[in-house]
Amino acid sequence: MVQMGRMMEELKPALMMIIVQVGYAGVSILYKVVSNDRGISLTILIAYRFIFASLFMVPLAFFVERKSKPKITGKVLLQAFICGLFGATLQENLFVRAVSLAGATYSTAMFNLVPGATFVLALCFGLEKLNLGRASGKAKVAGTVMGIGGAMILTFYKSIEIHLWSTHLNIIKHMAPHKGSSNHIWGIALATGTCLSYSLWLIIQAKMSEKFPRAYTSAALMAVMAAIQSVIFSLLMERDWSRWKLDWNTFLLTAIYTSIMASGVAWILITFCVRQKGPLYTSMFNPLSLVLVAIISCFLLDEKLHLGSLIGSILIIMGLYTFLWAKSKELKKKADQNNVEAQDSSAVELKIITSTNNSDHHHQEDTIKTIIINEDKSDDN
Repeated sequence: MVQMGRMMEELKPALMMIIVQVGYAGVSILYKVVSNDRGISLTILIAYRFIFASLFMVPLAFFVERKSKPKITGKVLLQAFICGLFGATLQENLFVRAVSLAGATYSTAMFNLVPGATFVLALCFGLEKLNLGRASGKAKVAGTVMGIGGAMILTFYKSIEIHLWSTHLNIIKHMAPHKGSSNHIWGIALATGTCLSYSLWLIIQAKMSEKFPRAYTSAALMAVMAAIQSVIFSLLMERDWSRWKLDWNTFLLTAIYTSIMASGVAWILITFCVRQKGPLYTSMFNPLSLVLVAIISCFLLDEKLHLGSLIGSILIIMGLYTFLWAKSKELKKKADQNNVEAQDSSAVELKIITSTNNSDHHHQEDTIKTIIINEDKSDDN
């Protein structure tokens, strides 16, 4: 039972990140649906997403962490502001703008460079070590490369079509496609900015978690900051007030779902995972959402599955497994080193105590001998 509990504790971060990627896959599907509606402003949608996220997260954080009484300092507020900027407002607005310029395919493919960008940034900030001289270091690099390569193959390489059982359901076939610009260079540049923004958020979140280990409060503060920022940005970009009107449609469904899953539950789980395993570990699960989107799109959007999708998916899963194996080896080695250091320090402390006890024992023996000699002398007198 103890071993089983320990195994579940080790698997918990991976399970949390799988839940996050399932949630993100749902976000991608809903974004595909609403982006085909010409009457929807994605900038306003993002603003509503973070407004609803704030309404969801603030009460939740209060009830869950009110007993711990988290101390919110000026530094914490500044870090939350930066996290909201890079992890939410800037990242999401850059992404939707990249989609409009370069298309969803290129933008999504570039977003899967997040593990590589996070790896480089983590090395620069000293949160990860390369260790190419060890098998775990080589496996970590190989897993990252395989994940990125698999994501690119899944996105760009088609080859033969694989026929699976289909529902013949296409929930966006009745909508007019939203025509994007042909300015791919700017679109790809903005998509690259999306990757860097998300990676920077993971790095900043890791630093914030060290001094402020309150996942719910951190997510709530980030949601509030993102809501303020995105509303201001939307007001500057969209002057038509009629587009802010809410109706019972896919716009409202997308805003509610993304606020709860992608900007509520996901942020909490990511904060936990970053604190336990680091930003690179967290980012390695990102390409997994691309696999899930390909599968879901096949059944809900009547998109065709190709050989490239299968090869890319296999590479992504192999890369993720390779990276997790390398990370587990590194963590085990670090734990063994900590145990050895703890044993060494205990041995030194025991030696000091023993030496002290021996000194006291010798001192007591000398005192007893002195008393006996003095008593003998008094008897002789």
